[in-house]
Amino acid sequence: MSGTQAKAGESKPAQNKLWGGRFTGGLDPLMEAYNESLSYDKAFYAQDIKGSITWARANTKVGILTKEEFKEIERGFQVVQKEWETDSFDIKPGVDEDIHTANERRLGEVIGPAIAGKLHTGRSRNDQIATDLRLWVREKLVEIEEVHITNLLKVIVSRAEAEIDLIMPGYTHLQRAQPVRWSHWLLSYGFFFADDFKRLKNVIENLNYCPLGSGALSGNVFEVDRRAIAQELGFKGLCWNSMNAVSDRDFLLETMSWGSRFMGHVSRIAMDLCIYSSQESGFVKLADAYSTGSSLMPQKKNPDALELLRGKSGQMHGLLTGFTSTLNSLPSCYNKDMQEGTSAILSTIHLLSTSTQILTGVLSTLATHQSNMAKALEPSMLATELADYLVKKGVPFRETHHISGRVVALAEKEGKGMDDLSAAQLRDVDRRFGSDVRECFNHEAAVEKRTAKGGTARSSVLEQIEVLKVLLETGEIPAWDVDG
Repeated sequence: MSGTQAKAGESKPAQNKLWGGRFTGGLDPLMEAYNESLSYDKAFYAQDIKGSITWARANTKVGILTKEEFKEIERGFQVVQKEWETDSFDIKPGVDEDIHTANERRLGEVIGPAIAGKLHTGRSRNDQIATDLRLWVREKLVEIEEVHITNLLKVIVSRAEAEIDLIMPGYTHLQRAQPVRWSHWLLSYGFFFADDFKRLKNVIENLNYCPLGSGALSGNVFEVDRRAIAQELGFKGLCWNSMNAVSDRDFLLETMSWGSRFMGHVSRIAMDLCIYSSQESGFVKLADAYSTGSSLMPQKKNPDALELLRGKSGQMHGLLTGFTSTLNSLPSCYNKDMQEGTSAILSTIHLLSTSTQILTGVLSTLATHQSNMAKALEPSMLATELADYLVKKGVPFRETHHISGRVVALAEKEGKGMDDLSAAQLRDVDRRFGSDVRECFNHEAAVEKRTAKGGTARSSVLEQIEVLKVLLETGEIPAWDVDG
């Protein structure tokens, strides 16, 4: 037997352990450390106190507590919360197993164990942590929605509006494809994040149900008013089955799943900007605040913020995969495995909050280089314009596609741009090319032809900007026209 095991067997659990009465032996110190969660679930101190005061009020209404005892509990928790807020709460290692134990232990020191000992009547840590989690996650997701993603969308809209005249190559398969407005590219991600914005509202709505009053698994024997509890805590409704209420962590999975998709979008825009900020492209330049240098090569300016955003997306996918695996095949009701969801959701919220703010900072401070964008606009990117030119003369598109391809091949063979081919050379490819074909070789004109909704013409881009403005004002994207 190891020394720590012998020591554990000699001592009983501390009396303030919420589960200690049934046990005659103490915990192995290693198990004590393995089991504790206060080191991270202390983040929920305010939610735990709020839920406890609400619970005390419910127990007062059914006669478990007197009004004077409730006032003492409320006063005591005000002291405890102030200590957490001022970082003066004295954590007792080996005693304070989790935030619930720590708060109740300290409450007993402030108001006395006779009253504090009544607080937990009819309540389990199972419904307590389920409530704390929902309250905390709801608060943090609302902040991400109403502050961080809103600010990100505002920056995208503002830049798209201010820099609408910038024209750059649009890419497919990382190959130059067709000319587009820089604003159009920005807004492509704006609408990814707009969809994330809308989906996040659904995540918040889905978790906004109250589990408190479900007990360990079978419900409450003292007939507390669960509707009043839910209303006081700002929930829209109840978790209707007590066994489900204490074992449901789908709202954490849904948050992580949302975060995984959101970070996927973040990683894509980060990758684009890594390419656009390279010396090979030079379309944008990151601010020093979001770049670092090399310890060896003095000339380097690395897009570390973008690379970290790209890397953090992998971390987010891992959090989702890990906790999905944890919940898989668990038996019904509460199991200690679920404690792993607490650290996972804390990491998730921190990652999402900081990443959104970093991306907003990058986009609001980067510089654009119109000259480099213009230099990258090759004549071959207008090959589709030649095909469309012939379509307007009644030639089937499939035929015009082949004709335009022959023009591209000729230009490559001649070692010149398509716009440098003579009218005679173009007519040798197809006699239907007229003298006006040279109007096809204009990138800005090509951009301005894309006037259908969603296109890259100025009018279309301005409409897209207005759509996102409506989203920011109303929380909804118009189904058809901005004006209804």
